[in-house]
Amino acid sequence: MRTHSREVIAGERFEFGKNWQRFLSVLNEDRIALAEESLQQMLRIPRLDGKLFLDAGSGSGLFSLAAVRLGAKVHSFDYDPQSVACTRWIKEQYAPRAEWIVEEGSVLDKDYLQQLGHFDVVYSWGVLHHTGAMWEALGNVANLVKEGGQLFIAIYNDQGSVSRRWRLIKRLYNKSPKVLKPFILLPTIIVCEARLMPGRVLRGQNPFSAWFQKTTLRGMNKWHNWIDWIGGYPFEVAKPEAIFEFYTARGFTLTKMTTQAGSMGCNEFVFSKHLRRLNLTEQG
Repeated sequence: MRTHSREVIAGERFEFGKNWQRFLSVLNEDRIALAEESLQQMLRIPRLDGKLFLDAGSGSGLFSLAAVRLGAKVHSFDYDPQSVACTRWIKEQYAPRAEWIVEEGSVLDKDYLQQLGHFDVVYSWGVLHHTGAMWEALGNVANLVKEGGQLFIAIYNDQGSVSRRWRLIKRLYNKSPKVLKPFILLPTIIVCEARLMPGRVLRGQNPFSAWFQKTTLRGMNKWHNWIDWIGGYPFEVAKPEAIFEFYTARGFTLTKMTTQAGSMGCNEFVFSKHLRRLNLTEQG
């Protein structure tokens, strides 16, 4: 039996791939376009023509497809076999002739990573904090970035006690029998949405407006986002300054960041890897 399967059965890992399979039923051109825009805005580049793009933890495969459409040569991998199947389906449906490799692999498997090579863009959005060894994973992806290349990651914001409570909820959800999961999922969504509604009213919005949006900014939808959030386990978090210090010490410069102060969402970071300076001995 696969390690992934054993972890799911033991309630130590959420089946992200199953959620992504359900998401594929609502995938459309509008969502793909939003995913493309997200990459363009954060990477500050209109196109990725000829660039090598690694999607570490590809999930549905949506952002791998976005990179392909922006001109990149893409390599996608995921630890969850159902996520790999989703990515392969998207490739077959939308870009069957693209320069796009899809594999099953783990960001914690150094032997696997070493044979991948180096990439102009390494992308891992909302993935590394679900590995069970976040800081090791953060270090591993750094080694895959070419000199002068970019690293685009997103990591859950550390909210102290709030994050610890969410970790307990997530673990309870994954440990519970399937028949009981809806009784954790639905009340949690209702309570959280109820807390958000007064703010929407004060801003002059329909308090239920978020549920009527066809897409979110990254091309996802509200329902699948909630399932992913409540089920997402293992679960680790980090403060923005901890991520900044971690990568600065490894030869990276922060070029763009969006933070979620006071929110349970992901902080987004784009780092550029320093070009190595040759010393006089190396220059000959």
